[in-house]
Amino acid sequence: MEDVRVTAPDLARRALIEKTQGRLVLAAAGFATLFGAVAVKLALATVLMPLRPPPEKPLIVAPPPASPDLPDPAAPRVARAGIVDRNGQVLALSLPIAELYANPREVIDPAKIADQLVRVVPRLDRATITQRLTANKAFVYLARELSPSEELAINDLGIPGLYFQISERRHYPLGRVAAQVLGGVDVDERGVAGAERAFDARLRTDPAPLRLSLDVRVQAVVREELLAAMTEFQAIGASGIVMDVRTGEVLAMVSLPDYDANAFGSTPPDDRFNRAITGLFEPGSTFKLQTAAMALDSGAAHLWDQFDASQPIHIGRFTITDFEGKHRWLYLPEVLAYSSNLGAAHIALTVGAERQRAWLRAMGFFERVGIELPEAARPLVPAVTNWREVATMTIGFGHGIAVSPLHVVRGTAAIANGGVVLRPTILALPDGAAPAGTRVMQESTSAVMRRLMRLVVTEGYGKKADVPGYFVGGKTGTAEKVGVHGYRKHTNVSAFVGVFPMNAPRYAVYMMLDEPHGNAATGFFSTAGQVSAPAAGRVIARIGPMLGLFPETENAAAIEASLAIPLQPSRGMPSARPPIATLAPPALPAAATGANTPPRAAPPRDGRHEAALPAPPSLLAAFSPGVAEAGLAPR
Repeated sequence: MEDVRVTAPDLARRALIEKTQGRLVLAAAGFATLFGAVAVKLALATVLMPLRPPPEKPLIVAPPPASPDLPDPAAPRVARAGIVDRNGQVLALSLPIAELYANPREVIDPAKIADQLVRVVPRLDRATITQRLTANKAFVYLARELSPSEELAINDLGIPGLYFQISERRHYPLGRVAAQVLGGVDVDERGVAGAERAFDARLRTDPAPLRLSLDVRVQAVVREELLAAMTEFQAIGASGIVMDVRTGEVLAMVSLPDYDANAFGSTPPDDRFNRAITGLFEPGSTFKLQTAAMALDSGAAHLWDQFDASQPIHIGRFTITDFEGKHRWLYLPEVLAYSSNLGAAHIALTVGAERQRAWLRAMGFFERVGIELPEAARPLVPAVTNWREVATMTIGFGHGIAVSPLHVVRGTAAIANGGVVLRPTILALPDGAAPAGTRVMQESTSAVMRRLMRLVVTEGYGKKADVPGYFVGGKTGTAEKVGVHGYRKHTNVSAFVGVFPMNAPRYAVYMMLDEPHGNAATGFFSTAGQVSAPAAGRVIARIGPMLGLFPETENAAAIEASLAIPLQPSRGMPSARPPIATLAPPALPAAATGANTPPRAAPPRDGRHEAALPAPPSLLAAFSPGVAEAGLAPR
């Protein structure tokens, strides 16, 4: 045998090799186990139990706010409630959109980022974006109301420091329908006009839709007929209202010109102007209903009383006349039917200034009309120191005072509904609701006035508003507009206010044209009986069936008989109050009263006629101290 000698270093080397081999075996086993687990996991994830893949292009989510300047994207956001009409038709709703904001402190190259953003969203301004990205702030808005495609394009850029925030955009699906009533919102979805402003807190806190009293069907009809009349007679503006005389609910409120509610921010102020509640106009002869009602209700006048309309009333340097008047003494029904300024002035003097002021105050003509819309204007009313004899007379036929069309509608509704003044509302009331009102006259007075209103349409200058089977009653009113140097000749506000059906009043209709021009069909007259009354009649004929009212044909004769009243009633005919001694009017100069002047024969009736006031001084002068003659024409 051969002896092999192993040295100590060899033994040490062999021991190290064996130790290393053991470690390599353990490492190999560990790696084999690890790769085996990965292989099993992959098999489960891709073959045996595949999972839904994440979105191909996930959106960037904003980090938690690190400063009070940053909004909290995770905070709960309540969508602005929608607005619907009384039948549930959507008038306004909020659509989800994205907003882009940035933290400039996280941005590396503002100029480069601005170039990238403008490239994918060309409507952005490069200089503005660069300026905002270089600001020493933790939060700046870069773009609002991004479309889904724009949001995706920006997200694909993958720019650090840019974030998206979910927001809303107000949308009005019907465009121009009730634009002035709905109003609009600002970029932060806060109401700034109309119902959006009036009910802003409600719309931001309660997600339930806000139900308005409007009926989009009625609104559309009123707008269509008003626009047609405005176009035909070349008026600069127009206004229309339909109101429930029993509840005060406004079913339609139109003001022309109007605008697309979706373009509220870029609409001229003139188009946003709501003539129905913001515009103040002299009501003209529509106010004669108030004069007659206050005289009958107070007992100051009776149906059979006659008033001198045979000659003008001269006061100082001024004169009150009737345009194409009858030139004779008129019974009270004739004063309304023929729209006599002279007769109305004498009736107002019979009532007296104090009772006239009290009546108009009770009717709400001294205050804002009370509707929820913030644009409602305060009437222009003479001060008590200026409410002298001349003001009493001119206000008696609707001059020397300026109110909104809705004031006229509310006052007329109170005359027709039994004598109760109601607050107009733009909110739909629960079915069967009976809102509280203020009684301002006896029911018997209202009953007589309904017959007189019907008389104006059957025998007076409101004939073109009549609709068979609907028993329309109302009053025309034509008032010259006020200019810098007094009233502007042949520049009128022509309006008709009516109620139907007069045997059971339900709805008031008001149609007004601002500065209409007559044409050959009207004999070139622009009076209310020619330009506004026909439009009101067309509206009534179209909306009646929509509102569940159909023409009454079977009992038409009996109903007409119940509403009939003679133009010249006999003494002792039932009136608003039991007969009492007629109050003597305040003393006037002989020239003003026409004393000892025999009545003249009445000329043939002219259907074109509508009372008008010849060229008085400016209405504004009536509200200045020391001016008592406002509302009269120079002799």
